[in-house]
Amino acid sequence: MELGSADAFDRMGTLGIEEEFYIVDADGRPTSGIDELVYGPEPPEPLSGRLDHELFKFTIETQTPRLEAPADVADAVTSVRETLVEHASDHGYRIAAAGLHPAAKWRELDHATKPRYQAQLDRIQYPQHRNTTAGLHIHVGIDDPDKAVWIANQLRWYVGPLLALSANSPFWNGFDTGLASARAKIFENLPNTGMPTAFDDFEDFLQFEHRMVEYGSIDDRGELWFDVRPHTGHGTVEIRTPDAQTDPDRVVDFVEYVHALVLDLADRYESGESGHDIRREILDENKWRATRHGRDASFIVPDVDGVVDLESFVEAESDRLGVDGLRSLFDAESGTDIQRRIHEESGLDELCEYLTLE
Repeated sequence: MELGSADAFDRMGTLGIEEEFYIVDADGRPTSGIDELVYGPEPPEPLSGRLDHELFKFTIETQTPRLEAPADVADAVTSVRETLVEHASDHGYRIAAAGLHPAAKWRELDHATKPRYQAQLDRIQYPQHRNTTAGLHIHVGIDDPDKAVWIANQLRWYVGPLLALSANSPFWNGFDTGLASARAKIFENLPNTGMPTAFDDFEDFLQFEHRMVEYGSIDDRGELWFDVRPHTGHGTVEIRTPDAQTDPDRVVDFVEYVHALVLDLADRYESGESGHDIRREILDENKWRATRHGRDASFIVPDVDGVVDLESFVEAESDRLGVDGLRSLFDAESGTDIQRRIHEESGLDELCEYLTLE
């Protein structure tokens, strides 16, 4: 039974990035490859000990080492990706990146046989059987458990804009869903996902975590798959909202902003700020707007009447926190639009090739 502890929260501002990818064949189509890539010979650094797989045999996850500052992120992400692509190539595979693979049809794909995933399939059934999703997870170290819970509470409003900027999954099971991020909605069909409620303090969160394990709702604390959570094993706040990104530069941009935002919230906690008390229904509505409309979404703002469009959000946050990556993300063509454009102009084969990393 995996449970966390307040003692894990002992450092401030460190970073860790987890990226989920797809194992594909020479034509960029999903194929089972975890036996060779994960359970075969030990992968080279920096993947050694930091390479795992997800539910399907065509999904694989990487983790960066613990990073001390945003300046370390670009090299770490590039190194991990390049090593993974080379590792896959050595075994006759390629690697693709997107929130969903447009050619993945869940009924035709093999599930992993790892006991943890078999237990999830038995317990959750249909929603987990079809969960072909891939995300980007960003961890920021926090030096106090109550601070981590307060920050996670406040981060919930930012889930909508982050998802809108990251949307990279219009296609699922072979068709265009009409959504900017179909991944977000498919993943939300699982239990213990989506928008969490606010927690009073760390003891409140830890009690919830323990009860979920004790009463058999989850097998371990890692199965609380909310959009944002205090990670009681790593001592971090973890943002799990973004779709997986095809372009590594976009990963760097997201990490820059999330890190600056978390440090800003930490300062506000230290200064005694009460924070926003936002109805969960409003937060869910904002996330839905991002899921459906992506870059065209607007968001209901906390505490006052009105909405803010994504461009205004990007401009205000970039100026407030002194970051550059948000503007880069907004100014670039969205992942969703790129996928639809390539699919319309050149077809599924070219889209699969575009999503495959070189």
